Amino acid sequence: MRNLIDIMDLSVEEIDGLIDVAQDIVENPDKYTEKCKNKVMATLFFEPSTRTRLSFESAMYGLGGSVLGFSDAGSSSTTKGESVSDTVRTASIYSDIVVMRHPKEGAPLVASYSSECPIINAGDGGHNHPTQTLTDLFTIKKEMGRLTDLTVGFCGDLKFGRTVHSLISALSRYTGIKFVLISPDELKLPGYIKDGVLEKNGLTYTETKDLDGVIGELDILYMTRVQRERFFNEEDYLRLKDSYILTSDKMKHASKDMRVLHPLPRVNEIHVDIDDDPRAAYFRQVRNGKYIRMALVMKLLGV
Repeated sequence: MRNLIDIMDLSVEEIDGLIDVAQDIVENPDKYTEKCKNKVMATLFFEPSTRTRLSFESAMYGLGGSVLGFSDAGSSSTTKGESVSDTVRTASIYSDIVVMRHPKEGAPLVASYSSECPIINAGDGGHNHPTQTLTDLFTIKKEMGRLTDLTVGFCGDLKFGRTVHSLISALSRYTGIKFVLISPDELKLPGYIKDGVLEKNGLTYTETKDLDGVIGELDILYMTRVQRERFFNEEDYLRLKDSYILTSDKMKHASKDMRVLHPLPRVNEIHVDIDDDPRAAYFRQVRNGKYIRMALVMKLLGV
């Protein structure tokens, strides 16, 4: 039985294979409408989600399967004191695959030890979000035609941004990737990512607070929101929440071929007047999430 807890659970060859399948789903959707007929997905979301939960549900329905689960931990038996492991084990009895989001780092890994079916980590605290990373990689490949020889800028909350951590880890295995890390001092990329991924693999990266000064160098600008739910006090959040706001004026300095990605939800860090810019790829990114998750579900179910 195979789980997906961390993006590094997948080899580069497996990621490339999933991207190929996802592209085939885009081009030939009718081939896949019954691939998971009579299969059941349980979605256990102990933390709020819109895109991730809906994309998984849409993916399973698109494959001919069905979905059960909850989108609010308050509606589960954890409110009665049941452990997460017992909740997941119970859900796994009723389903063929479990998709789980939890605010505590490592919770999906612990849950996988008691599950009777494959577990997909749909986000655990500020740690990992592997299926968002698959979505990001698929989007970059579709938009740029490659996953190599790119300068990728990450802007905003690099400290708590699990999507940033996962994507840096994944891109570190492709050749010719340069990273530009744009954040205030308080939200810089954690040392365990810098030391354990960037330094360990001898990758080229720069750190700066100045988005305007580097935007012209970028092939990909990965914007993130400052996450209110990760802060211990409101004062720090309010001080940092408007650190970077991408506007049409800033975009004038970017390459015509650059693409803007964002894992969403957006608050105010990308002005809405950029939405119609052809370089704005974040809503195309949302659509891509369904197809790559369809490919992943099939892989883990062996269909």
